[in-house]
Amino acid sequence: MELRDALRGTGAVRAFTDEPVGLDTVTAILDDARFAPSGGNRQGWKVAVVRDAGTRRQVATLMQSVWDEYIAEGATGRTPFNGVDPAPAAGAGPAPSSPNALLDGIESVPVVLAVAVDLARVSIMDRDLPRPAVVAGASIFPFCWSILLAARQRGLGGVLTTFLSRQEPAAAPLLGLPTGHALAATIFLGHPVHQPTRLTRRPVAAFATLDRFDGEPLGDG
Repeated sequence: MELRDALRGTGAVRAFTDEPVGLDTVTAILDDARFAPSGGNRQGWKVAVVRDAGTRRQVATLMQSVWDEYIAEGATGRTPFNGVDPAPAAGAGPAPSSPNALLDGIESVPVVLAVAVDLARVSIMDRDLPRPAVVAGASIFPFCWSILLAARQRGLGGVLTTFLSRQEPAAAPLLGLPTGHALAATIFLGHPVHQPTRLTRRPVAAFATLDRFDGEPLGDG
């Protein structure tokens, strides 16, 4: 497909048909995605293709509790888990359970990928600033996005999630996460029930300005 169409028409897919996706296709997707940029071209990514149903169920259980927190915190009007305006401490007990069809049916998802990054191969330029570090993502999330684009090229759809990262201490032994690595994302892939292409995004003038962040808007939207 045309690159512009892929960039403007690759939406998140969370519902898949029962058509299988072979390991040869997964290999081909990763073979394309490995050309993603990373700091110093160090390519610190590592991918586990999670096939075992029991492991998937445990992953889903870990993610479900985070999803429940996410929904509960979002109900306060805040962006859940944001780094500048945290929600007040919750009361005793877990957050109420919220439905999540993707996690409920994780055993039948055609492809589940756990993506990790080797922290020894990432330059975290903002690690010493008095705010949450974000720069390290520049060396792993282009790779994750390339996975989704490579899947799209093959008629597949998918979604990138980060819920498992909050449960990294529990997920690490389950997935055999190497020491010094961080869980960056979990990616679900398959043949979409529906591929969204009419995406809604803010116009350029809403987020781009000239010379300074408080400068004149760029473009007319």
